[in-house]
Amino acid sequence: MAKKTIGSVGPDGRTCMCAYTISTVESEKFIGAIIKGMTGMGPILDAVRGKKEWTVKIFPVQGNSVADYKSAIITAFKNGEIDCVVIMPEDLIYEGIVNELIEAGYGDQVIGLTKEASFIEGDKVKAKIWMRRAGVPVAPFKVADAKNLLQIKSIVTRFMRNHGGAVFKYPYSAGGKGSRPVFRVEDILDVWNILMKDYSENYKILHGDNKWPLLIEAWKSEIEISFTALIDGTGNFCILPTAMDYPLRFEGPPSQTNPVTGGMAAIGMHPAETPELIELVGNKVIRPFVDQMKKGGILRPCILYPGCRVSMDPVTGKPVGILVYEMNIRAGEPEMQVVARRLKNLGDLLVAALDGRLDAVSPDVRRDQISICLALVTGPGGAQGQRGYPDSYTKYESVLINFKSLAKRGILIVPSNISWNQEKQQLISDGSRVCYLSKNATVKPGEKRGDVGKKLRNTLLQAFDQGLVRVVPREAHETFEAAEILFEQGNITEAEFKKARMAFEKSNRLDLRRDPGRIYEEWDELYPEWQITV
Repeated sequence: MAKKTIGSVGPDGRTCMCAYTISTVESEKFIGAIIKGMTGMGPILDAVRGKKEWTVKIFPVQGNSVADYKSAIITAFKNGEIDCVVIMPEDLIYEGIVNELIEAGYGDQVIGLTKEASFIEGDKVKAKIWMRRAGVPVAPFKVADAKNLLQIKSIVTRFMRNHGGAVFKYPYSAGGKGSRPVFRVEDILDVWNILMKDYSENYKILHGDNKWPLLIEAWKSEIEISFTALIDGTGNFCILPTAMDYPLRFEGPPSQTNPVTGGMAAIGMHPAETPELIELVGNKVIRPFVDQMKKGGILRPCILYPGCRVSMDPVTGKPVGILVYEMNIRAGEPEMQVVARRLKNLGDLLVAALDGRLDAVSPDVRRDQISICLALVTGPGGAQGQRGYPDSYTKYESVLINFKSLAKRGILIVPSNISWNQEKQQLISDGSRVCYLSKNATVKPGEKRGDVGKKLRNTLLQAFDQGLVRVVPREAHETFEAAEILFEQGNITEAEFKKARMAFEKSNRLDLRRDPGRIYEEWDELYPEWQITV
């Protein structure tokens, strides 16, 4: 039987990881493909592959428009180069890529919702009302006029008194950065000013001088967890392995200096994962939500990704309640990376979703393994004094990767914002989340997750600290080039030149969070009776 080629559509790390996982884990049945990606993905995957016999196909997309993606996907379908695709970026769904592919006659080969269903993530106010009607438990919320500070203050202070805090949410697409928590009255003005600075232009385009809807939710200090669910066109679903995101730029609580980003790391399993939790989210969230989709005529093969808060029994750690904060219509980034790495049958599940038979295929999970991925992001520095991701950062600096040393440590590098300069034969950083370091480890009988997580984390941190992946600052290049000229002219000593070279070889623009996975140690202390279900 010929292998099926499954395409992951999008430019980022989750797209690359899904294609890599399908190609390596299910190589006898499937070939993973990247549709779009970044130009650095091909050279990096070639280096990772070495002499191993697996293939990841890459289909370039010339631009970023729906028309560009549509053209690339349809051409690949017509040529028989791919069998099905999964749409990853929510923006493509908002703009109707699935509708376009359905109209072209390829709807039964596409996982993703239509434009008519995109309000689920693209309009958080409408989605909240819709979920409440469906019987899905949602966090308490109010909708204010973003221009009315007095109204906002009244809602927030009431939520503070009753729930301990509030969350401001720009209700439309914000790339994971539209959520702003508030815990003190004196912070209301600062958070409001920043939100207005970031989104006033968007509001003007959407609503002009009319009311600007601002979603305000009650803060619940419970367990934050997101779930990835695969849905087929008949209403069957399966919940994939859990993962925990690290959405804040730095360790510690959210603040004006510690913003929500697109995701700095992920671990899987989530420390709170239990069979009871999977059952709870299936019964309370996914089942009624899918039933409502069916009633509304918007059900088709797709990925749902609800962000939730879970209440736990203080003694047993078992889940006793759940609230949905938002529902997303795509796989999480970077959460999907650790979800994929713990699955043995991602390709089978995706094909089953398209065939309407998810009731007959269950996730084959590496239940005794945990997975960690760390985002390497562009740190501070540059000609304009850039503050680093996610605020402002340099671009187009050279990327150096020690593939051999990473492989020895069992570390997979997952490229994200890396391009390939054909003329210079060089990898180039495109800024933001440049790449990820990913690694799995097995929790053996008698071991604690905290101990295994600590070893995993330390392995990744040591690789970073030893400079196995570097983005060389432009100013470091310039300083070393000047030192080379001065040395050739005899204007500096050999010792001074060696010192300059050592500084250049250690220079690195990249930064990361150092705490992901530490939560396993905390949960080992809090719930010592917790056991992995194999």
